[in-house]
Amino acid sequence: MPDPQISAIICTHNRDGYLGAAIDSLLEQDFQGEYEVIVVDNASSDRTREVVEARLPHPRLQYVYEPVTGLSVARNTGARVAKSPILAYLDDDAEASPQWLRMLHAAYQTHDKLAIAGGKVTLLWAEGTSQPLWLSENLAANLGAYDLGEQVVYINNPNLTPRGLNYSIDREFLEKIGGFDVNLGRVGKNLLSNEELHMTELALKMGWQVAYLPDALAAHNVAPERLERSWFLKRGWWQGISECYREQVTGRAGLKQLGRGSERFLRGMYRALKHVNDPAQSFDNFVYAYGQIGYLKAAVEGMLFASKRLNHS
Repeated sequence: MPDPQISAIICTHNRDGYLGAAIDSLLEQDFQGEYEVIVVDNASSDRTREVVEARLPHPRLQYVYEPVTGLSVARNTGARVAKSPILAYLDDDAEASPQWLRMLHAAYQTHDKLAIAGGKVTLLWAEGTSQPLWLSENLAANLGAYDLGEQVVYINNPNLTPRGLNYSIDREFLEKIGGFDVNLGRVGKNLLSNEELHMTELALKMGWQVAYLPDALAAHNVAPERLERSWFLKRGWWQGISECYREQVTGRAGLKQLGRGSERFLRGMYRALKHVNDPAQSFDNFVYAYGQIGYLKAAVEGMLFASKRLNHS
């Protein structure tokens, strides 16, 4: 096969129930140029390999095993194996629209300083499930929902960065920054995140562009177990830890973190009580406050670690 113009990459860990549909959505793209599909098996112990091998006669498809767990590790492995200048990442429980690769590829041809691009994400609810009354639209974003409208948006606010489940990146930019930061990506069952937000910060700082492409659409399956309050509390906890780590990476760690985290915790608890008659808003703010405990824990651990290093130097 001639060198691909864009590489579609799925990094997967024990999601054999969803993986087949994700792969099929990539093999059925309407992109007229050359492209490849790479599945990075990140130390799965289920039927992941069988799911891929059942489709391996397809000339576009390639299977790669990565024994070191971690989403960022797997993403870097996918980038290393890929042969094209544009890397498009789709989650293993998502399904790309037929025009997904075509829309992503076209955006990079139009803008030579485009570092990152991602598209709209809708949610696929399992049969018999729907959005609970206690789940706000803001928290639904933790399930992957992402919609900035029907027009292309060039992003200046890192908090609006494209979702990692529908995400593409320019190889040249990725190599300039040394790949995905393995300290920020998810590892196994922990919910570390913020690697995409960090990437956007770096891109904007370096003068590159980040874009939202509404027509590069993907749908994300909502696993029934994620419709429990405990999942959102765990997600909020790890979001707080991720934010703390991101501040450490960018040189903003220290005593000021204790003040920031404490103020945000109190603000979240106040708003949770204020909206006690609105289940969705109350729970949204409670999750926010709970996440600040994770943030403060990570901040204290970071300061203790820095102090030990200083004492040993």
